[in-house]
Amino acid sequence: MEKTEILSKLPYSKPFLFVDELTYVHSEGVVGNFSFRKDLDFYQGHFKDEPITPGVILTECCAQIGVVCLGIFLLGEEMNDNKLQIGMSSSEMEFYIPILPGETVRVESEKLYFRFGKLKCKVKLYNQKGELACKGVLAGMFKSGRDGK
Repeated sequence: MEKTEILSKLPYSKPFLFVDELTYVHSEGVVGNFSFRKDLDFYQGHFKDEPITPGVILTECCAQIGVVCLGIFLLGEEMNDNKLQIGMSSSEMEFYIPILPGETVRVESEKLYFRFGKLKCKVKLYNQKGELACKGVLAGMFKSGRDGK
């Protein structure tokens, strides 16, 4: 499956889409980017006069790139014309440095396992200087089928 095809199958749209580009996709992992534009709504109140990207948004960015994009790739042909149901089943993240408005981040994901519809990955998010901003282990459940059946 091509990178652009994976992106077209994501079940998100703006303003809740946190994937701009996939640069690497393989059965064992994925790498992608997202630019946190300065005009994103959540910066207006987090934090007053010195906004940073909320940890929950960084986690979501890691999940969309590192788990959902990889899951779509792994499901492959099963995804054709099917509805995809996704549920986050676990997350454990550690945060080291803030991501500021205007930064482009890189997310790297490594598959730990994918069986019985559950995908578990190690994820790392780097700022545009290449510094590790956060890392963790995320898992999600995938179900593919017409109308969720």
